[in-house]
Amino acid sequence: MLDIALLLVAAFYAGTLNAVAGGGSFLTLPALIAVGVPLVTANATGTVALLPGYVASIFGSREDMEPAPGLSMPLVVGLSLVGGVLGAALLLVTSNAAFNRLIPWLLLLATAMFAFGPQLRRWADSHRAQGARASRLKAVTGLLLVAGYGGYFNGGMGILMLALFGLLGQTRLNAMNAIKNLVSTLLTAIAVAIYAAGGIVQWKGALIMMVAATLAATWARAARESSRPPCCAGALCSSAW
Repeated sequence: MLDIALLLVAAFYAGTLNAVAGGGSFLTLPALIAVGVPLVTANATGTVALLPGYVASIFGSREDMEPAPGLSMPLVVGLSLVGGVLGAALLLVTSNAAFNRLIPWLLLLATAMFAFGPQLRRWADSHRAQGARASRLKAVTGLLLVAGYGGYFNGGMGILMLALFGLLGQTRLNAMNAIKNLVSTLLTAIAVAIYAAGGIVQWKGALIMMVAATLAATWARAARESSRPPCCAGALCSSAW
C-alpha cells in the first residue's frame, strides 16, 4: 500500500512539473527504483506513466503552437519521432549494469539543466539579440539530439528544449512551451511503443502512475488557463536541484 501511495504522489508532482517546464523523471525514476523496479525498466516505466500527461498538456497549448525558426511543423514531427526511436532503441540494448554506471551522469546533466536553466535562457536571449539566426542544419541537428536524449532518458528534457528554441530565435514563451509539449508527446509516444515491444515496461506501476500524472497535467493546464501557475512547480524545481 505504501508503494502505491509513493508512486501516486511522485507521479502527480511529476505530471505537474512536466506541464510547466519538465523534469518529471526526477520524481518518477527514484520512486520506481525505491519500490524495487530495476533501473532500465524503471526508466522506461516512468516514461510510459507520463505519456498521458504529455498528451493532456497539448490541449491547453495547441493555439500557441508554432515551430521555432529554422523548423517547419512537418520537420518538428518527423525529427521528434526519429529521435524518439533512436533513443528508445539505444535504451533497449543498454544493460542494467551499464545504465547503473550512466545514471549518475545523466542525473547530474539533468540537474545542471535545471540549476542553470535561467542562465541558458539568458544566453539564448543574448545570442538572439545579437542578430544570430540558426541555420536549418543547426535547427534540425539540435532538435534531433534533444529528441534522441528524450527517447533514452528524458530528465531535464523540457528545460533543454526551451533553451534550444530560444537559441533558434523563438521569442514567445507560450509558443516555446506549446511546441515543447508537442515534441515531448511525439517522442515519448514512439519511445513507449518501442519499450513495450522490447518488454521493458512494468505495467502495474505504469498504470498506477498514469492516473496521477494525467490528473496533475489536467490540473496544471486549468491553472495556467486561469493565470494561476501551479504553486508547487517552483518548489519542485528547487528540490530537483
